[in-house]
Amino acid sequence: MGTGPAPHPSGGGTDMGTIDPVLIQQTKNEIRSLVTEITQLCQSDIPLAEFYEEYLRRVVSALASHGGAVWSMRDDGSLQLDYQVNLPKAELVDDEASRHRHGRLLQNVIASGQPTLVPPQSGSTDGEEAGNSTDFLLILACLRVDQETIGVVEIFQRAGGGPTTQRGYLRFLVQMCEHASDFLKNRRLRHLGDRQSLWEQLEGFIRSAHHRLDSKATAYTIVNESRRLIQCDRVSIAFRKGKNLVIEAVSGLDTIDRRAAEVQQLGRLATVVATAKRPLWYTGNNRDLPPQVDEPLHAYVDQAHAKMLAVIPLYPPTTEDESDKSGDPREAIGALIVEELASSRIDNGMSERVEIVATHAASALANAIEHESLFLLPVWRAIGKAKWIVQARTLPKTIAISVAVIAVILSLVLVPKDFDLAAKGKLQPAVRREIFAHLDGVVIDVPVAHEQAVHKGDVLARMSNNKLEVEIANLIGKKRTTQERIRSLTRAQYDQKLTVEQQNQMAGELLELAQAEESIDRELALLREQQERLVLRSEMDGQVVTWSVGDVLLRRPVQRGQILMTVVDPTGDWELELNMPERRMGHLIEAVNAGERLPAVTFNLASHPGKEFEGRVTEIHRVAEVRGEDGNTVLLRVAVDKAALPELRSETTVTARVKCGTRSIGFVVFHELIETIQTKVLFWL
Repeated sequence: MGTGPAPHPSGGGTDMGTIDPVLIQQTKNEIRSLVTEITQLCQSDIPLAEFYEEYLRRVVSALASHGGAVWSMRDDGSLQLDYQVNLPKAELVDDEASRHRHGRLLQNVIASGQPTLVPPQSGSTDGEEAGNSTDFLLILACLRVDQETIGVVEIFQRAGGGPTTQRGYLRFLVQMCEHASDFLKNRRLRHLGDRQSLWEQLEGFIRSAHHRLDSKATAYTIVNESRRLIQCDRVSIAFRKGKNLVIEAVSGLDTIDRRAAEVQQLGRLATVVATAKRPLWYTGNNRDLPPQVDEPLHAYVDQAHAKMLAVIPLYPPTTEDESDKSGDPREAIGALIVEELASSRIDNGMSERVEIVATHAASALANAIEHESLFLLPVWRAIGKAKWIVQARTLPKTIAISVAVIAVILSLVLVPKDFDLAAKGKLQPAVRREIFAHLDGVVIDVPVAHEQAVHKGDVLARMSNNKLEVEIANLIGKKRTTQERIRSLTRAQYDQKLTVEQQNQMAGELLELAQAEESIDRELALLREQQERLVLRSEMDGQVVTWSVGDVLLRRPVQRGQILMTVVDPTGDWELELNMPERRMGHLIEAVNAGERLPAVTFNLASHPGKEFEGRVTEIHRVAEVRGEDGNTVLLRVAVDKAALPELRSETTVTARVKCGTRSIGFVVFHELIETIQTKVLFWL
């Protein structure tokens, strides 16, 4: 383009004969092209910031001006700069007085709604009066939508040109502002249509979210309905479980694998954000995030590959009393998580929709959680649904059922029944010995087998200990060296050439060597005694009852104190060893204190499940120990008549009932439930 706009047809003080007609025609064509582009731009549907940029750039180019600016009215009546090209900062930004005068000028134009030309360096020097402190001609035209002035377009035109040319500038800008006003009007209509659609969707969302009072069902409704309302890829909800937040529902999924790494990392991120009590909006930039949020955020983003992520803590609605208190002591009941997988852009509409969804989701979830926390809620529901039982047609049946229920309750309380305590154990001879290793070592020989009869002193196993053998060999070598030295000194004492001093020295050394030899003999005696203890012998006449003792122990390293096998006397008395759970010992002790004798026992053998046998408790251990799957148990010894037993086999499994008198049927049947309630519930009230 040329250095200025095409001259006005009327001349406007410009000498038409001095300008090349071809250049004029080219300039007009370029202006027409720009006007066409502006017209098409005003008919498009693009973001407002992008429109102002493209629009102002073309208007400035068409007018060949220095620059321009688009100003809009805020809700509070102040002006906001939406876009600018070459804004004279020295006059309109840096100088406060000039800035006030310029602002007053814009306010006057918006108030009057009339386009205006303001010459350079015009107006009063008073900062409170409107004026133009720049060296440019200001061309001002209003942006109007439905008879309402919502902004103004300002062009900074170079000084010069006649009045006709300047009026041409103003008419051109007015026409361009009319096109821009059409864009703004269409945009407002689209915005109103979107708002209408949004409110219709929001109405449906609110109705669905508050439809049920089940927290889990409400969560699934919220995530699935809000995903369409927010227009995002995925919505999730986390519930508070103790101090942490746990993912409860994800849009599009019927179930959640809470052990999945992605789900656990999202739960940790929601917990951190809820603790910080500030919403998280992530679009790829984490420079301003605290480290406690940054670490779980990136751990999750690396797994989920989300481009945009918003985590909004959900708080229950506040009451008037809570709103009067300073601060916000409330704890988040959960969090709303919104994700975009393809785009990281967040527009104003999305953020507004997310905030609306979060507000109503918090209210719906708080109501559902509060409803579920009502005491005995299932009972009240059942009572509410059971009104039909007192109607006239069903009243006789109700009375009959009530009488039957009362009769059952009375029988449970008044009718006595034998109160027996169940316990498991094993049958074994009363006389038995556990054979254990006296030292660490390796079993090298097991000359006995399962169920083999042995006598007192018979060898049951032999062990070796390399360390012990090495120590014995070292002491034997040390003793031989000492003995050789003693013999050598003894021979040397008879040498006639020795002085008295040398003889005394040899006598002292011989005395030391004799003492060393005695010490070595004592150590050898102790080690040989330990070596003898590597041979395990039976302490009684009896029978080996350990299964496959040779296969189990041979060439096996064992430790000191480890039980290797058991020897019993099957010809003597037999007894039961019962493991009574510790929680039942109170009833047993009460029965013992109430009777003159220890309680009787009825039991059956695993090998003969259809027969019952009798016995009596002879001993109750004072210590409770953990034994296998039974947990903490107390050992009971029960004497039995071995002649009455069909088969005597050591370690036979026994199921027994210890008789503890009589109690009511209700107590016998429900005593464990009663004790559980007393321990787990009533104790903590």
